[in-house]
Amino acid sequence: MAQTRNKAPMKLELLMAIVHNEKAAYYSSIIQSHQANLQFSMAAKGTTHLVLSYLGLTEQPKTLLISVVRADEAPKLIELLDETFKKGKNYKGVAFTVKLTSVIGTLVYGFLANDKRTVKEEA
Repeated sequence: MAQTRNKAPMKLELLMAIVHNEKAAYYSSIIQSHQANLQFSMAAKGTTHLVLSYLGLTEQPKTLLISVVRADEAPKLIELLDETFKKGKNYKGVAFTVKLTSVIGTLVYGFLANDKRTVKEEA
């Protein structure tokens, strides 16, 4: 019979990061190194696209990275991303987190929290 271990759940947050296309894989690897098991990426536009279009200038394409991260990892990750954004022009970006209030299912939660203790064990 399979058993799961009872423990207090780790809070989760949704991390949103808007970065330059050519640095998307770089930022994705940074986020993944902080125990993010689930990430999505999609094409995005920066906040200046309207002003630049009026001036006849083109902007660099952006990527929106959406990741589920543990709340204990989120502050360290945001700080690391902030430091990386300051490296230079091509490293610029925006990142923030939103708290998740509930997740349905122990196994889903365990995957998102990268918590191997919630995985069912064989008897």
